[in-house]
Formats: sequence, structure tokens, C-alpha cells
Amino acid sequence: MPLIPGSGTALGVKAPAKVNLFLRILERMPDGYHQLETLFQAVGLEDEILMEVVEGTSLELRVEGADVGPSEDNLVTRAVHLFRHRTGLSCGLRIQLTKRIPAGAGLGGGSSDAGATLRALNVLHGYPLGGDEMRATGAELGADVAFFSGEVGLAVGEGRGDRLTPVEPLPPRTLVVGLPPVHVATGPAYGLLAGARGSAPPPPPLLPFELGTWDQVEDRAVNDFQPVVARAHPPVARALEALREVGASVALLSGSGSAVFGLFSGGGPGPGTLRSLQSECDEARWIAVQTLSHLPAPFRVESGRSFH
Repeated sequence: MPLIPGSGTALGVKAPAKVNLFLRILERMPDGYHQLETLFQAVGLEDEILMEVVEGTSLELRVEGADVGPSEDNLVTRAVHLFRHRTGLSCGLRIQLTKRIPAGAGLGGGSSDAGATLRALNVLHGYPLGGDEMRATGAELGADVAFFSGEVGLAVGEGRGDRLTPVEPLPPRTLVVGLPPVHVATGPAYGLLAGARGSAPPPPPLLPFELGTWDQVEDRAVNDFQPVVARAHPPVARALEALREVGASVALLSGSGSAVFGLFSGGGPGPGTLRSLQSECDEARWIAVQTLSHLPAPFRVESGRSFH
């Protein structure tokens, strides 16, 4: 049943980051996009969206935190317009977006904001879109948005990354994410990769393989962007080396970067790992995050409590 019989209804929703536990870039398709294989894992570094229903059909977006450009270009705004177009449903909305996920880091912050917006709107309007429709709507905004428009915290992405196969959650694990002071745009990263490959054929696919344990994932942990992005951006290379120096069993770039993350044997980093990383590489910001089995569900909030 819809939650919007009148103005005043308010929902909150967390928009988590993701890391790519593997990322293989395959052949280029006729439309210019590349086929890829990836394993999306949602993690507990989160933006937050607060959405309040107001009279009429207006849309107001306020952003706190990092500067992400004009509100009309924000993926949250675009998600609202697309949802209205797909469903024919609209209501006045006042949205507050609190940014904690850095832009240009390969953590999917903008995509997650869009997916969280779609999930919240679907709840507000009584679930007019089913799961497949939600993912298809998200994919219109960006390949990664399809993942963030669903419910699962772990999924294989193929095609452009928008053809998703949910995977049973792995046991919860603490990862360490490093945030070098670098912005890496996806387009130039593809250019670096194309330049490095030249006329060589793309690498063979990783899939299919079993994904039931962390050991199986670690055995195939690879990111095709990593060598070229690390070479072009020394702070990324230094952050990866710092993870190796403190004993990470896997040190990997997320997406096209610049964020890096480490997996540690025994299920998580030791108590002094973050201090050691800060000592090894003090130009990066280091945080410990937990893997998520599911994307956070929208929740009711007291109207006006967090809006100003």
C-alpha cells in the first residue's frame, strides 16, 4: 500500500558503496561499450538520503558533504524523473543527500545514490516496479545503478555490468579501504587500458567458477584497470603497496579507481592495521568497512526531523 496519502511522509535510506572483488574487461561491443565480468560487493561506507513528501509535484534536492555539481545533473534528480516517467506516478519531494562516499573513487557513490532513490520511491508508491523492472530502470541511469536498484549485497555483473546474477552472501568480512587523494575518471581509465593492450586480444573470461568461499574469490581477485591506473597515478600505486606491506592477502583497485581495498587472512585486519597503513601511506585515508549481505531497506523517519 502506498505511503503517500498526504504530505509529511518521510523516508530515509542508506546508499552503500561497493567494491569489485574482481573486474575483467573483455571485448569491445559495437555500441562502444566493453563486455565485462565483475563481482559487486556492497560495503558499509554509506551516503544517506532523506526523502519527504510535500504538496504538489515539485522536486528539491539539497546536498551536504562533497560538492557533486548542479542538483539538476545529480543522479538522484535523474532517478526521480526516470521513476516518474516509468510509472506515471509523482508527488512533491524534498530530498536531502548526505555524501560520505568520495566521487571518482570507483566505489559507486553516485550510482548507489540513484539506486537508493529508486528503492525509496518504490516503497513510497506501493511497489509499482518489480525486481526486474527496478534493475532495468536503474540500468538506464548507468550500469552500476542496476546493482544498487536491487536488494542483494553480492552479485555477478556481466555485459556492461547490468546483467546481474545474485550470489549467496559470503560470510561477513571486514575490508580495509584506502582513499588516495586522486580522482580517476572512468573514460580516461579505459583509454589507458586500450593504450596498454594495443592490438592484443582481450584476456579470457574468468567465469564460470564457484563463488561459495572467500578463498575462491581471492584466488581470482584481479582488476584489469589496476596496472595502468597505478602506473598513471602514483598515489594509487603507493596505497596498493602499503596494503601489501601490512600483510593484505589481496590488494586490489575498486572499479577504475582511485580507491583501493585489502582483504586479510583470518577474516579481517588486525587491531593495529589502520595505524600501520597510515604510517606506511599517510597521503591516503584508511577506513575499515564491513561487507553487507543485502542493501539497506528504506525506513520511516519523523517528518521534518532531519530536514532544514
